[in-house]
Amino acid sequence: MWCVLGLAALLAVCVPSGGAARAASASCQGADIPVTGVVSATMHGTLCVPEGGTSDTVMVLVPGATYNHTYWDFPYQPERYNFRQAMNGAGYATFVVDRLGTGASSRPPSALVTASVQAGAVHQVIQALRGGRIGGTAFRKVTLGGHSLGSLISVIEAGTYNDADAVVLTGITHRIVAQKVVDIFTSSFYPAALDPAFAGKTYDPGYLTTRPGTRGTDFYAPATTDPAVLATDEATKDVFSPVEAADGLGVAGLLPYSRQIQHPVLLAVGDQDRFFCDSLGGNCASAVALKAQEGPYFGSAACLHTYVQPGAGHDLNLATNTVPYQRAVRDWADTFVGAGPEPVTPPAKACG
Repeated sequence: MWCVLGLAALLAVCVPSGGAARAASASCQGADIPVTGVVSATMHGTLCVPEGGTSDTVMVLVPGATYNHTYWDFPYQPERYNFRQAMNGAGYATFVVDRLGTGASSRPPSALVTASVQAGAVHQVIQALRGGRIGGTAFRKVTLGGHSLGSLISVIEAGTYNDADAVVLTGITHRIVAQKVVDIFTSSFYPAALDPAFAGKTYDPGYLTTRPGTRGTDFYAPATTDPAVLATDEATKDVFSPVEAADGLGVAGLLPYSRQIQHPVLLAVGDQDRFFCDSLGGNCASAVALKAQEGPYFGSAACLHTYVQPGAGHDLNLATNTVPYQRAVRDWADTFVGAGPEPVTPPAKACG
């Protein structure tokens, strides 16, 4: 849980790097960023720069719980489901991270891995990108994007440090269906150390993952899903610490971090997101309804925009109809940030 279309010609040839198939139109390299604070660790990520290396803007993408970088850099049918590839195709560089405890990042004791600690690590990644310490390019503009728990982490990061020029929040609203969260914790999550997928990897008992066969109900239903997407999702699943989920929900949901964000925000959900959009949760009937609900949680500087993808569940990137959502993110980013070196001045009506 907390958990643009590229041109066909550019997607025809792919090379493996960092565990996912990457389009030949982007140059990708992995990096381990030392982070300090409550924990001393490394946060791993992969920088992908569009062909020609002309982008002056990088999107830092943070996955949700039980996911790693593959949520944003999905290997199955990448021409449809790979958000990273779509943004590279639109001219934006990307840096997809593994949250602490997941993927190729360090694995601190789970009790220390809070959402605030994750936000501090992401902040240090952003500073490294701006300083040219990753890939040799000092990016002048940064867009921070998250999904579910990754969105909660992004809210804390942006509200605390305000070092991103724009923020994309997906799979999250301020109206959570508490019973669905209780259900997933009691029926689906269990210690990763007990899961065959993580056998021999010495996870401490605090790191949780999903029981085999539960991800379709938890993250996709009631929307329809490609069975091969579910199989790939199960094969690449990861872990999370319940401490970061509790911290994220308690801090980002109840305290004013979202109101402290001083840069444009796009909030996107699927209208069938069972954690935020059913009859007990938020109003996801339309972008207008969602903005009316979420607007009071953000200040005027956020210039809040909302997007609702009909027929999509919680995992918006992996919905069968994800392409219109990718296009909406690209169009919003073009309006408020832009991939080139020149600053973007949105039209006055853009915040209307």
